[in-house]
Amino acid sequence: MINRLFQRETYFGGRCTGGMSPYKRVNYRDIEPVSGGMHFLRDPLESEKIGVTITRCEPNWMSRPHDHTENGHEEIYILIEGTATVVIDGEPVAMENGDAIWIPPEATRQIRNDDEECAFVLISAPASIEPEDGDAEWSTDGFIG
Repeated sequence: MINRLFQRETYFGGRCTGGMSPYKRVNYRDIEPVSGGMHFLRDPLESEKIGVTITRCEPNWMSRPHDHTENGHEEIYILIEGTATVVIDGEPVAMENGDAIWIPPEATRQIRNDDEECAFVLISAPASIEPEDGDAEWSTDGFIG
């Protein structure tokens, strides 16, 4: 398999510089929103395994209840502006600016916004599978600290 990482083009200010680069950059404001305020970044970033969505929620907006049982995706919701409630399997979880919540694939989830605009970063990926011996390792090569 060819390593696609180094075949991507670099974007600065919405313009491609050509050349080869190990990253891809987009501004979510340049992505057409779906359902009023969901900016799906996976395709523009050409991500193969991670979905990222910026969701700007109008006052009193609600997402549809859903789960990811079929595709096995776990999600992390990070509230970056305002306050909101995320209902997980019928349990309302109040969130404030800076809160993050992890949701397993089989859990039903729904965002319910309050009376002011809020914004989330939604991250989804296939659920991690721990080895049968329970000894999962995280590579820390390249990290300082």
